[in-house]
Amino acid sequence: MRIRITGEETLYSGWSKIIRARLATADGTEFAREIEHHGHAVAVLPYDPERRCALMVASPRAPVVWAGGPPELIEAPAGMLEDGEPAETCARREADEEVGVRLAALEPVAEAWSTPGVSSEKIALFLAPYGEADRTGAGGGLAEENELIEVLELPLDDLWARFEGGRLQDMKTLVLLLALRQRRPELFG
Repeated sequence: MRIRITGEETLYSGWSKIIRARLATADGTEFAREIEHHGHAVAVLPYDPERRCALMVASPRAPVVWAGGPPELIEAPAGMLEDGEPAETCARREADEEVGVRLAALEPVAEAWSTPGVSSEKIALFLAPYGEADRTGAGGGLAEENELIEVLELPLDDLWARFEGGRLQDMKTLVLLLALRQRRPELFG
């Protein structure tokens, strides 16, 4: 079934925008859907192939806490694309800001719609090797963004155990970890 957008109205505009779109099907049926729009994003899993670990962030996420989830999630570094910015540039910037690492090589994994039933966000996903010499600082994010990031360097086997135990609950991080395990199985016990 094909649909077309026949109109839209902005219900809210702030960091995020909420739009009510009016749609019509090929047979003329009309209906409305709300769309959350805040732009596109990236996520990158920096991993050290020598020491078999990955740099992660632990931070509280208001929607998760509001919905009764854990007080913080363990996630791959991620962030929003600025207007016209290449995804690779954003991935490198976010890795430096959030976990204090300079990334050279980026291996594309996928571009995927994060929650297509409600959001227009598409996330570009990358894997990126790093070594101890690539560390640039403590990370932790930007103070003015109130990210409350704790940087974690976790063994890949520990991340995999968290995945198998249902304790890794961020979708983009799950996809990245599965991609790394599929592409580089020798890094896991």
